[in-house]
Amino acid sequence: MQGEADERFMRLALSLARRALGRCWPNPAVGCVLVQAEPGGPGRIVGRGWTGDGGRPHAESEALARAGAAAQGATAYVSLEPCSHHGRTPPCADALVAAGITRAVVALRDPDPRVDGRGLAHLRRAGVAVDEGLCATEARAINAGFLQRVRARRPLVTLKVATTLDGRTATHKGHSQWITCEVARRWAHVLRARHDAIMVGSGTVLADDPMLDCRVPGLEPQSPVRVVVDRRLRLALTARLVVTARQRPTWLFTLPNGDRARQQALRDCGVEIIAKGWHAGNEMPELDGVLRALAERGITRLLVEGGSRLAAAFLRADLVDRIHWFRAASLIGGDGLAAVAAFGVDRLEQQPRYRRVAVRPLGDDALETYERLS
Repeated sequence: MQGEADERFMRLALSLARRALGRCWPNPAVGCVLVQAEPGGPGRIVGRGWTGDGGRPHAESEALARAGAAAQGATAYVSLEPCSHHGRTPPCADALVAAGITRAVVALRDPDPRVDGRGLAHLRRAGVAVDEGLCATEARAINAGFLQRVRARRPLVTLKVATTLDGRTATHKGHSQWITCEVARRWAHVLRARHDAIMVGSGTVLADDPMLDCRVPGLEPQSPVRVVVDRRLRLALTARLVVTARQRPTWLFTLPNGDRARQQALRDCGVEIIAKGWHAGNEMPELDGVLRALAERGITRLLVEGGSRLAAAFLRADLVDRIHWFRAASLIGGDGLAAVAAFGVDRLEQQPRYRRVAVRPLGDDALETYERLS
């Protein structure tokens, strides 16, 4: 019975953690549930919490605040190891001990060198019974971006594509609105809300003048940081991304030796200029360096939305971890614009390979989700 109850409460903690995705960077998305034992029953929830916007408050602190004195003698279900270091907030492991919990069920260790088992060790030294590893696979999937930022110094990269059945994003005359149905477009905005940043190339900005925000009612505050790759500083000062840059963070990657006056004009509008080197003659930057720069700024989850050359550059560099492919129930033909530009595959063994992990019907369209084969 305890095993079933443990899984039930841990899955609730994982569900709470998902609420923080796209909002808590640079911190991980964590959920915590505090449960008091009940004779003959699975237990009574006395507190719950998840990581707040910008990483504070922590999930454990929020759950303890809601539980108050009822936390004494409770079991804490936490999706990630409680922190054990002093940062902007006191250590959560200390707070759990001080509240008097008697047991902690933790899904996953935190690989941050400041934690990495120290939180669990602190709980055990204080006499708290600790079980770890329950629902670890699900917990790892939720915080894949945070884990990758800590271990590989880059965010998780998700490529989002919306095409017809034959992989086209627009007609040969450039007409593209709308390829997918309204249900699919709304779901694409939900994806934006679950990512820390969204990236496009300057060609996409020139063609579409996008806002790159989340326009689902209630999720507007979760719009991601907007990132533009613009080698030649083609972004117009009248582009909507520039005009609204003081209201929503907008970062632009460009040549380090680009037009200084143009860079300053964009800065004056609120755009943050990030100068990163290009290989000689290349249209795209060194993406490893771009991703490191994003990780240094706290980004854990990056959504790449376009265009076709940017998608090809990421695939060529083998930097796409996940793909969300929205497929409309329609066809354009071979003269339409391809979703991914050429990126030098000569033999089949050179293909980036993925496994399909989900298919979601969206009206007559569908969303296919893929993960890179390790």
